[in-house]
Amino acid sequence: MHKIGFDNEKYIATQSEHIRKRIDQFGGKLYLEFGGKLFDDYHAARVLPGFAPDSKIRMLIQLKDEAEIVIAINANDIEKNKVRGDLGITYDLDTLRLIDAFRSFGLFVGSVVLTRWQDQPAAVKFQKRLESLGVRVYRHYHIQGYPSDIDRIVSDEGFGKNDYIETSRSLVVVTAPGPGSGKMATCLSQLYHEHKRGTLSGYAKFETFPIWNLPLKHPVNIAYEAATADLNDMNMIDPFHLEAYGVTTVNYNRDVEIFPVLNAMFQRISGTSPYKSPTDMGVNMAGNCIFDNDAVCEASKMEIVRRYYTALCNQRKSGGDSRDVDKLHLIMQSAGIDTDFRKVAEVARQKAETTGKPAIAIELGDGRIVTGKTSRLLGAASAALLNALKTLANIDDRIDLISPEILEPITNLKVRVLGSKNPRLHPNELLIALSICAVTDPVAAKAQEQLASLRNCEMHSSVILSESDEHTLKKLGIYLTCEPQYESKRLYHGC
Repeated sequence: MHKIGFDNEKYIATQSEHIRKRIDQFGGKLYLEFGGKLFDDYHAARVLPGFAPDSKIRMLIQLKDEAEIVIAINANDIEKNKVRGDLGITYDLDTLRLIDAFRSFGLFVGSVVLTRWQDQPAAVKFQKRLESLGVRVYRHYHIQGYPSDIDRIVSDEGFGKNDYIETSRSLVVVTAPGPGSGKMATCLSQLYHEHKRGTLSGYAKFETFPIWNLPLKHPVNIAYEAATADLNDMNMIDPFHLEAYGVTTVNYNRDVEIFPVLNAMFQRISGTSPYKSPTDMGVNMAGNCIFDNDAVCEASKMEIVRRYYTALCNQRKSGGDSRDVDKLHLIMQSAGIDTDFRKVAEVARQKAETTGKPAIAIELGDGRIVTGKTSRLLGAASAALLNALKTLANIDDRIDLISPEILEPITNLKVRVLGSKNPRLHPNELLIALSICAVTDPVAAKAQEQLASLRNCEMHSSVILSESDEHTLKKLGIYLTCEPQYESKRLYHGC
């Protein structure tokens, strides 16, 4: 069952106040590295139930008169057409999406910086595209020996050869379409250039996870390791903070590794460093806004299992090695759980075994579980959605929400006109058909009104679903996992 355990309004208020204090600490100009997703942080929403995916942007809107945004994107990611997993679009396209989204909130996007620049052809093309759209573009280069060779990094041969990003506001938020984009290096490079120009400025980091004031093995922090399994990130006790204050806090390996670089930079700039540890760099207040630890722990454990199933399916799709799967299995064990923690998975498997057909189970918000199986006209996902809507609306299961007069013409169109080999309705097609019926049928309209109640529901499929199905279910806010097997033995599973 979906229980709330996080106070979102308290988070927005306390986080804004804390950032303002950090701006004042550095004399009026702060480079703030924003880790994770800025306005669509669905991972945080899943592991901190009550956290709104747009919480960070709502917080930033309170500071919009003082803030400008710089988007960093790794030129190698552009060259490799790296795809953002949750949206299914490449990083360069997501950069354009981010610019549009920030502007729609009234936030000022100052520029884009292309990091790890080595004249990659795709990156050159993207730079020209941005400039043609009126977006200022800067280039930061690969620095040999980064992050260990401090003498080289903090010199004209290191940060000094990067373009200086011209900014005009007291809070410069550096964000990116995904991890590994060079946000921290961008901030440090700017501090170097600001010092050469005689401008007082500072740096802070806003990274939601791991949460520094929760235990190292708290499920929320373990779930972060699961989310970054492909990056080989590892949570760890901050050794610098422990030595300086005798207090145990949690950070992660990349921040601990980079801290000496930042510390050395501050010392060279002003003779002393304002920070004694990576934890000191952070401005994250999320841990102070958890009011139901049990609810948060349960949600985080469920996220770990979901990540494990996702890794299994990714391995099945790509035929790659099992490193991510193996790591996530260990992470799952460290949280003291296994796949049995996910009740809908067992129900879906049992339904498939009983019927001999692909099946899906959905756990509703009140804990009830409904199922659906593949039939002549409906795929398992569509059948499960219909059954869930009937259950939520207290509609007799024997009633047809969508009349055969509607279904048959759609299936005929798919097969005879559009050439599809699958006559069954996908969830998006089902929802359109239901909407048509709802115009004249009050029972169908009653079911349609329950669509919002599917948000945050757990769903498991006995087979891998199509990308189209996954996309529709994600839009409905349903948390989907699948068994790592296909419905058929075909080699191509594109539709």
